[in-house]
Amino acid sequence: MRFFKKAKKTESWLSFAMLADGIAAASISRIPGSRPAVDTCVFYAGHPGADLLEKAGRELGAASYHCTTILSGGEYQMLAVEAPNVPVEELKTAVRWRLKDMLDFHVDDATIDVLDIPVDKNAAVRTSHGMFAVAARNSVIETRQGMFAAAKVGLSVIDIPEMAQRNISGLMEPEGRGLAMLSFGADGGLLTVTFNGELYLSRRIDVTLEQLLDADHDRKHASFDKITLELQRSLDHFDRQFHFISVSRLLLAPSGVTGLEEYLSSNLYTPVQTMDLGEALDISRIPELLDKAVQQRFFFTIGAALRHEETQL
Repeated sequence: MRFFKKAKKTESWLSFAMLADGIAAASISRIPGSRPAVDTCVFYAGHPGADLLEKAGRELGAASYHCTTILSGGEYQMLAVEAPNVPVEELKTAVRWRLKDMLDFHVDDATIDVLDIPVDKNAAVRTSHGMFAVAARNSVIETRQGMFAAAKVGLSVIDIPEMAQRNISGLMEPEGRGLAMLSFGADGGLLTVTFNGELYLSRRIDVTLEQLLDADHDRKHASFDKITLELQRSLDHFDRQFHFISVSRLLLAPSGVTGLEEYLSSNLYTPVQTMDLGEALDISRIPELLDKAVQQRFFFTIGAALRHEETQL
């Protein structure tokens, strides 16, 4: 199974995220000319296993959807590599060879997928370009597939948070400019930069949402400092590597963290704003999503449900 296998249809997706205390599920509907609408946004408390998934799938009518699930941050590795100069049919084999000394487990035990990083279309000279390689242990993929099989929920795609965040970021981009987005959860921070709906940069930041909600002022601001330094380094690196993309702003995903927007605004050249999912999506059918804490809980789940038909690599 591919991680982000391209959809062949444009019908709604139902996404499932396995959280520490339960399962989050979301679905989106698309109406031409309107913002995508959140149709389903439900949390099932309990052990995130096959029994709870079966209940969720039955109650949500999973059989009528394409279904996707999201891996957590510790279940895969995402690496930027130079695209091998080989035919498309040989691409994954070539990337697998390049990853053999980069993974923290044996490459023979890995399920691998790739995502192209588009080049500057206006460049006079076409040089080599990069791509993202995503690798997960076969055992992780098999366990997740087995859970869905046991729950009698058909699984079409296994996705990752970077792609879910890209889907939301793509809805917020100003025309002709890139957008940086930063989210926080139990796995830490995730910084992405998108342009024309494509993912160009992904960085993990070792600061969790729990640390940012710490009541201790000194510990909280130490985390702010760490985030600021990582953002400065990452955005400077991005500007050097992708000089043809102008980043319009940094959007902070909903989190309930106080003071971070102001702190980053005073320490970064890039404008900083806190986003509301209601800016990108029609959330009128789910009143609970007016709460920023609820938006944070469902952020990646909703992002994964935003899958849309794409061009095959």
